[in-house]
Amino acid sequence: MARGDRREAIFLDDDDRMMFLKALAEACGRTGWLCHAYVLMGNHYHLVIETPEPNLVAGKAWLQNTFTRRHNVRHKLWGHLFGGRYKAVLVDDAQDGWYLPTLIDYVHLNPARAGLAGLQDGLETFKWSSLGTGYLVSPAKRPPWLRADRGLLMRGLRDDPSGRRRYLQHLEDKMRQEGAEAGRELPTGQSLQSTLWRGWMFGSDAFKEKLVKLAGQTLGEGAKRRNYGAAPEVREHHLRRAEQLLAAGLRVCALDPLALQELPCGDDRKALIALAIKRETTVPLDWLGSQLHMGTRSTVSRVTTEMALRLPKDKKLARQHHLIMKGAS
Repeated sequence: MARGDRREAIFLDDDDRMMFLKALAEACGRTGWLCHAYVLMGNHYHLVIETPEPNLVAGKAWLQNTFTRRHNVRHKLWGHLFGGRYKAVLVDDAQDGWYLPTLIDYVHLNPARAGLAGLQDGLETFKWSSLGTGYLVSPAKRPPWLRADRGLLMRGLRDDPSGRRRYLQHLEDKMRQEGAEAGRELPTGQSLQSTLWRGWMFGSDAFKEKLVKLAGQTLGEGAKRRNYGAAPEVREHHLRRAEQLLAAGLRVCALDPLALQELPCGDDRKALIALAIKRETTVPLDWLGSQLHMGTRSTVSRVTTEMALRLPKDKKLARQHHLIMKGAS
């Protein structure tokens, strides 16, 4: 969860929301995140994400910094967009538990609580949540990073037309029963909103004990880290992925590693390989510049940005990019 600086709007129009979802898709591609639910409101957003790799900090830093930069360029602004870092809460996803599905409902009911969608016009008419883009459409129409199937399963529903209709009915029933507070009150009588903003975990006592034990083991091993994005296992994962993409890129582009230094820094083949690595990993630009002999960080950034703009319009480059990604999978 993150709010705008001084609780001001972070999405000024629908183009901003589309820009955020594009950045989220890129972040999921870079980090391997799986998104179980999201909602974009006026001055804040909620994401329910699963992180198969320990890269929450690195991924969130990239996502919010990237969106802030693009937002400021688009609106000719400067400075902070978000009010601080972000708020992250660990969630119990036990298959027989109610915590994760309750949280997913809470996220999808946010527009109803804000008066942006109701029973009369339909909760599904709110365009900026994973309800309409994931939970109510077939898998073929969903973004690959959106795991609506898991959310439906945890409600005991199949990912078919009947199951998706029943999920919408479930949310509408909560709106009828709970009114303006739909999704906010927990079975224990507590406020979910308060739990999320003030707590550090949302789950059972057993889940809490497990987390405390894991934290104790980590600290006991001398792994006190201010930034888990800098953890060795995270760096090693992204480095391995970057090396796979580099090798695939050299094969696809028929390049000899020894000949790279003879080519111009802005060579299309270098730019194409660098863009694939940049989109899939968080390795530093310095690493790309060194491995591909592309010069400084600013050169790598400029060349890959130009290539990203050309890619949708050039079928040959797009095909090579696809082959690089496929060859590294």
